[in-house]
Amino acid sequence: MMKRSNLWSSLTACALVAGCLSLFAVARTVHSSAAVVDKTDAKITYPETKKDDVVDDYFGIKVADPYRWLEDENSPETKAWVEAQNLTTFAYLDKIPYREKLKARLTELFNYPRISAPFHRGDTYFFTKNDGLQNQSVYYIQNGMNGTPEVFLDPNKFSADGTTVLSAFSLSKDGKYLAYGVSTGGSDWVTIHLMEVATRKNLDDELRWLKASGVSWEGNGFYYSRYPEPEKGRELTTKNEYQAVYFHNVGTPQSSDTIVYEDKEHPQRFQNVSTTEDERFAVLNISERGKGKNGNAVFYKDLTKGDKNFSPIVSEIGEVSYSVIDNVGDKFLLRTDKNAPNGRVVLVDPKNPDEKNWSTVLPERTEPLQSVGTAGGKLFASWRKDVATRAYVFSLNGQLENEIRLPGLGTAGGFGGLNDDKYVFYNFTSFNFPAAIYKYDIASKQSTVFRTVDIPSFKPQDYETKQVFFNSKDGTRVPMFLVYKKGIKLDGNNPTLLYGYGGFNIVTAPTFSSTRLALLEQGVIYASCNMRGGGEYGEKWHEAGTKLKKQNVFDDFIAAAEYLIAQKYTSSNKLAIQGGSNGGLLVGAVSNQRPELFKAVVEQAGVMDMLRFHKFTIGWNWIADYGSAEANAAEFKALYAYSPIHNVKPGAKYPATLITTADHDDRVVPAHNFKYAAALQAAQGGDGPILIRVDTNSAHGASNTTKSIEQTRDIYAFLFENLGVQYK
Repeated sequence: MMKRSNLWSSLTACALVAGCLSLFAVARTVHSSAAVVDKTDAKITYPETKKDDVVDDYFGIKVADPYRWLEDENSPETKAWVEAQNLTTFAYLDKIPYREKLKARLTELFNYPRISAPFHRGDTYFFTKNDGLQNQSVYYIQNGMNGTPEVFLDPNKFSADGTTVLSAFSLSKDGKYLAYGVSTGGSDWVTIHLMEVATRKNLDDELRWLKASGVSWEGNGFYYSRYPEPEKGRELTTKNEYQAVYFHNVGTPQSSDTIVYEDKEHPQRFQNVSTTEDERFAVLNISERGKGKNGNAVFYKDLTKGDKNFSPIVSEIGEVSYSVIDNVGDKFLLRTDKNAPNGRVVLVDPKNPDEKNWSTVLPERTEPLQSVGTAGGKLFASWRKDVATRAYVFSLNGQLENEIRLPGLGTAGGFGGLNDDKYVFYNFTSFNFPAAIYKYDIASKQSTVFRTVDIPSFKPQDYETKQVFFNSKDGTRVPMFLVYKKGIKLDGNNPTLLYGYGGFNIVTAPTFSSTRLALLEQGVIYASCNMRGGGEYGEKWHEAGTKLKKQNVFDDFIAAAEYLIAQKYTSSNKLAIQGGSNGGLLVGAVSNQRPELFKAVVEQAGVMDMLRFHKFTIGWNWIADYGSAEANAAEFKALYAYSPIHNVKPGAKYPATLITTADHDDRVVPAHNFKYAAALQAAQGGDGPILIRVDTNSAHGASNTTKSIEQTRDIYAFLFENLGVQYK
């Protein structure tokens, strides 16, 4: 992405959202109206779920969709169904005797200060801090690096329950104004507010209906992207189309904002405008993943010359990606995978943008390019070697100046800054290494520890992390990280949790989690698999797990489970799997395909209806990875073959399954998981419970610390019960 002199920060791993508490009340008091559940019973009597005679025709094949009615989240029937399901789920969870002790332990593990690296405008520095159990991190301000910090913006005051989230934080280039985004309960919908930094006075400006948008300043205004206002009552499910770019001047109403770019002929295109640090150029990026294209087009205009229209750097959208890193004078540093699936950096003259005129700055390597940006007149770039980060410093013309030695095999990020900075900050973490911040002095080429994390009850010497490799069904070599308490015996009897994602070019990187310690200290092995579909080995690795090749991802994950069993880390009776979003699709698909291989499944906010995902909110954006059941017969055949809700077999013995979703998930709408839970409960021929936990005032991820701890408590308690872990 282009380096901008603003910070667009997402404070949670996923989109979050809040809303009407009565919509899907998490009923946890009177259990008389729902199924009475005894945890020791072989079977659970689930709430009755009606079936309708809904049938669709896909290329001559009739496909039943009996639970279509659950797609209407506002209907009284759906609300009653959700309430009854929650009663059943919490009746089961409430009977786990150590559940509250587990919550107390998770709270203890999570309760440590977390501080971000600082960033600045002139001598004014900003950073975030969470004292430990605050629902949202707080922004602080100070004068100079050694000044006294003061609270600048506290998102915990946005709502009484702490579920309204700060989703954007963008300072003007001169530091005079702040544009900050608020998401109610963590929805993908963002409302922008403005503040005068010096006085900390909130202005009257309020910009609504932003989604998949940045905030990029030019003078006393900024560019942003928004959608038309959705139908009232359907804000969280309506398909999002016709995004347009606007320019807002500080102190004016949104109604007077100027349309900078729109495209009425292509409703499913993303359009965003960024500005360079010197505010000389505005850069327009356009992509169309709804048409199954992974690439983008790039246009620019020179603001110093008063250009009215955007001129092309790359005019056509295809399968190749491009992003402007920064400008060097009147030329652009451009990151691209054109003729370089692992990524490279080139210098482009926008007046002569043809590829034959590009000059290579950083050539493609055998490892994928992780990140690249500029700071202090240098180019900072990192690559991934077998998933772990390697970081380097170059001159702007690509001359290697230094390798930044990292503490070990793990994940490093940051390295950003302004063009006149003397130093940059970066962070490093791994499974056994809590995130620490380092300060890199550009002139001396030396790194020093800036901030470390102290978790009193964590002793890293008690745990071991190692990377292993195994062969998938077709012989592909796949990496996996294992983390466990030292001294385990390879007797096939260790409770094990296998986690995966495998999609959208996203890397499942080695990172630290304090709450994961609650698993490890109970003797659970944690395995993190790096399947195809992710970005661990570049675009070819990603492409090998998309569309007609999606089954490769499931094969990789199944092979990971078989490796763990063959090497006697665990057995099928002690093995659980977990995944969220695209990872929820993963665990749902493999549970259908190999139910005997697993004892328990945790499926979180998964994409479970692969024939209709594109019909809700931003779902059409996933066609580039999944394909389309409506537009392509071959893709329909592939999707129908693994779609979780369409491949549940009546009478099959499925693993114990806990499904989680939230009432305001407007990324993967809850209907995916409602329908999957209904189908799985109706089909279950085994003894394992099939439960769905529907949270309130949350969305694609927990909207605050309290909810995160409670959800983790219930997931771990469910796993312990079904893996036979004797909680100590």
